[in-house]
Amino acid sequence: MSKRSLDLARRELWMMLRQRETLVWVFVMPIVFFYFIGTVSGGFGTKRGATKDRIGLVSASDGGFLVDELERRLAKLDYDVVRGGGDEPEFPSLRLRVPAAFTANVLAGTQQQVTLVTSSSSSSAQFHEVRVARAVYGLLADLIASVDASGSVDPSGLGARADLPRKVTIAVSAAGKQKTIPEGFQQTVPGTMVMFTLIVLLTSGAVLLVIEREQGLLRRLASAPLSRGEVVFAKWLSRVALAAVQLGFAMLVGRLVFRVDWGPDLPMVLACLAGWAALCAALAILLGSLAKSTGQAVAIGVLSSNVLAALGGCWWPIEVVPRWMQKLALCLPTGWTMDALHRLMTFQNGAADAAGSLAMLCGAAVLAGWGATRAFRYQ
Repeated sequence: MSKRSLDLARRELWMMLRQRETLVWVFVMPIVFFYFIGTVSGGFGTKRGATKDRIGLVSASDGGFLVDELERRLAKLDYDVVRGGGDEPEFPSLRLRVPAAFTANVLAGTQQQVTLVTSSSSSSAQFHEVRVARAVYGLLADLIASVDASGSVDPSGLGARADLPRKVTIAVSAAGKQKTIPEGFQQTVPGTMVMFTLIVLLTSGAVLLVIEREQGLLRRLASAPLSRGEVVFAKWLSRVALAAVQLGFAMLVGRLVFRVDWGPDLPMVLACLAGWAALCAALAILLGSLAKSTGQAVAIGVLSSNVLAALGGCWWPIEVVPRWMQKLALCLPTGWTMDALHRLMTFQNGAADAAGSLAMLCGAAVLAGWGATRAFRYQ
């Protein structure tokens, strides 16, 4: 590595940063994607269930105290209960219908049937069925226990029985260090960084090389006192520097604006991103050397970047897709990078757990760099 190659790399970086398109895609568009996609997929760490589901409790005026007790139990399950006849404006579409004279008929020993009506999707409907059944069967169990204990049922006794501590409880805890699937900005910011680094380098980084060849600048560079390897290294280094600027800016914005937690192993996170930047820079030189026109370079760069981003887990957590897609992601460089970031940031498994992904990235960068050196041409 000579002083001339470093000077050439600096000039190349300055040339790319002077392009308005590059500035927009490096500093503006990633932030836009951070906000919109992160807000849609989870927002600023908003907890699930923070907004209560509304349920309409449809009953006649003679429903009795058992309907009141049922309402109380639904509210304890985080439902926003609305009482009415079901014909009121803006009455919830999720409804629990209770027969007329419900309390009197139950106490008289007449079988009663409550009906849950929902317009939700199948998975949401099943979730509501489980929650509502818990309230209904809990009321039935306490009703039977009250009758067995005292031979009669009164509202205060039934409510007190519902508040008694249960003899059997279930303790739920995470197995190992894995806590939760990444969501919101914790998924969107790293995924967008990985995707946009690839897009910018495979478009701007490759197109600049094609333009230099078409305008004869590379032929003039061939007469400079630089070897072929030094020229390729300088161009690779300039693109790594561009990726470093983009990733550094995105990480800073992600932490200060979107409150992204980069985890306890920040040096390993930086190492994985450096490996990703090195690979993207080598691929940019390879594409710029093989492409016959700027249009071809842009088309290949945009298409391949989006495909790799989607399949590698940049658009959504790879943990939510079928198993075969998770295995496919581990065959792609975007998948290696996102897998490493999830292990370090979300699951916090330690730096050693991401060493395999880092090794794959470094190996692929070396292989792509070798191919870029072989494919590089002055004209």
